[in-house]
Amino acid sequence: MTAAEYDRDETNKPQFASLIGMNAVVTGSSNGIGRAIALELARAGADVVVHCRGSLDAAHEVAADIRSLGRQSAVIQGDIRDRDVLRDLIDSAWSCFSPIDVWVNNAGIDLLTGDGARLPYEEKLEQLLDGDVTSTVLLSKAVGNRMSKAGGGCILNIGWDQADRGMEGDSGELFATSKNAIMGFTRSLAASLAPSVRVNCIAPGWIRTSWGEEASESWQQRVLNETPLGRWGTPDDIARLARFLASPDASYVTGQVINCNGGAVR
Repeated sequence: MTAAEYDRDETNKPQFASLIGMNAVVTGSSNGIGRAIALELARAGADVVVHCRGSLDAAHEVAADIRSLGRQSAVIQGDIRDRDVLRDLIDSAWSCFSPIDVWVNNAGIDLLTGDGARLPYEEKLEQLLDGDVTSTVLLSKAVGNRMSKAGGGCILNIGWDQADRGMEGDSGELFATSKNAIMGFTRSLAASLAPSVRVNCIAPGWIRTSWGEEASESWQQRVLNETPLGRWGTPDDIARLARFLASPDASYVTGQVINCNGGAVR
């Protein structure tokens, strides 16, 4: 076979970041970044549990899209701020597909749009600490211990690229508090669970989710000015990185916080 023939022949090439034969859970995957991650893991070959807090119809649509890709999917609904629900989520996930090889802690509290944006500062802080930090820590600990007993696995958390360098304003202060906690916890948990379970964190930059689509012209220009690649990121940009980190191709990567932010350094 010539080099040109090899380039055209896909049958003899290993799939990049393949997840064939693996099972995954993505919390908060009915829309936005979580939805993109769930679909990307399915494209890579994984069967995926879709989790939502309230958007059950949207979650079932994601599951249907996953099945259209030839993979299996199940939907679990529940508010992971409730400790009983949190434990049930883990048990239910393992009942759907066992063992769980990949767990993505994507669910979080939206304080930028809707009713959450109008809450007072102190209540926003309380919700972030409970809904983002505590839930991520407790889920990761329980999932990591179960994976470790089963012989291995991968946990992915979601941080924020500006958490460790700061951003002005109430939202910057609040999200820096919660996301720095998650990023630091990721590094420590990775050391605790090595070598059997890998733990990493993706720190997105300016990603065009629902807030970004409605942001003012001044914010639109700020994003472009602060991003060397000159565009908003997309949920798919985050999803493709998650696919790599979840795969055996990243088997020597753990305890890392990886920015996905178009090169922004401010």
